[in-house]
Amino acid sequence: MILNPGDLAPDFSLPDAAGNFVHLADFLGKNIILYFYPRDNTPGCIKEACGFRDVYSDYQSRNIVVFGISTDSPQSHTKFAVKHQLPFPLLCDVDAKVSTAYGCYGLKKFMGKEFMGINRTTFAIAPDGKINKVYRKVKPQFHAIEILTDLTDISA
Repeated sequence: MILNPGDLAPDFSLPDAAGNFVHLADFLGKNIILYFYPRDNTPGCIKEACGFRDVYSDYQSRNIVVFGISTDSPQSHTKFAVKHQLPFPLLCDVDAKVSTAYGCYGLKKFMGKEFMGINRTTFAIAPDGKINKVYRKVKPQFHAIEILTDLTDISA
């Protein structure tokens, strides 16, 4: 399933690294950034996560909630978050059900091999629960700033 702007964001409940469940519906009324990424502690994912970390105070000042989602384990998320001082929750989608519901999980090719995994994708969700924007061709290093700029333009 491919989600597009205007679609209602699929609701979910996923554990964070500490085992606390995060329910998307609990954040209605706020702007939400869900960024799906392939793997903890890989070069592109480090750049993307640290990009969000570096401008996180700007997100907070605009009442924007940020969640990173991958199929990694809670232990992996904990190590990743501590190592890179990530101030936002990383959610564990170990069975890829949420990634699949958002259309981010599928066949990938890397170095001549095919495998199933998360395709780097971000969803900006409006306070009413509808998708404002979908980012499919993400440049990890500049992604967090790109979203902030777009959200400022949307709310202007």
